[in-house]
Amino acid sequence: MANRKNPSPFVIRHSSFRRAFTLIEIMIVVGIIGLVAAMGMPSVVKSLQKDGMRKAVSDVQDVFFSARERAILTNQKTAAVFYPRERRFGVEGTAGGGEAGTVVNTHSGKTLVATLPDGVEFGMLDIFRQDYVQSDWAKIFFNPDGTCDEAVLVLIGKGGPEKITLEYATGMPVVSEVDR
Repeated sequence: MANRKNPSPFVIRHSSFRRAFTLIEIMIVVGIIGLVAAMGMPSVVKSLQKDGMRKAVSDVQDVFFSARERAILTNQKTAAVFYPRERRFGVEGTAGGGEAGTVVNTHSGKTLVATLPDGVEFGMLDIFRQDYVQSDWAKIFFNPDGTCDEAVLVLIGKGGPEKITLEYATGMPVVSEVDR
């Protein structure tokens, strides 16, 4: 038996150090996390960017929301005006925008005036079942009670056509695929 005051060299001594990860192990884990993040970054960036058809649909919806909002708040009929040949549209009475400009409401963050992005065109601009896509301009009216004119828009772009229907009873736009 070993003497307690003079322990045997074969006895395991307990040290005050605790078991932990080494610097190399931590660096390997950080490197793997970096690789996974780098592989996923292009998808994240692409999903956050609004370009092409996504931007066009978003801008049209924003203009409809803004026109409806203005009609309700001012208690006056308000129009969303479309210039199909110039590919421009916006809330009537909103200044600015120009040829390629976009005007955004600083309070709500919604688009007031916009131009369709390159590669996106109006395929149909139907108001009360009459197509205005070849017209110089067309107006969709929003009423103070939240209702609006019956309207259907079709936007055509690289990703295929998108249909935006205005629910006349609520004045809210609904996006759907085009019926073939």
